[in-house]
Amino acid sequence: MEQKTVDQIIEQLKQQIITALNLEEITPEDIDADAPLFGEGLGLDSIDALELVILLEREYGIRMEDPKANKEVFRSVRTIAEFIVSKS
Repeated sequence: MEQKTVDQIIEQLKQQIITALNLEEITPEDIDADAPLFGEGLGLDSIDALELVILLEREYGIRMEDPKANKEVFRSVRTIAEFIVSKS
């Protein structure tokens, strides 16, 4: 299987996040890969974080074991993509 780059995964993740979180009014272009996902960026909440954990498990086979690490991983779309690449 071909190794995807961080940039390819970022584009894929943007669409998956929009779908998983039902962000109908947002397009992938609206999501800054480096903007915070929680708080001032996309403004996601703890329920959305749970959806992201499920998304990583379902789409990438990655189990999130450490809640403390999750906060770092889910800082931005780029940090999630880098985490996925590091696990593949």
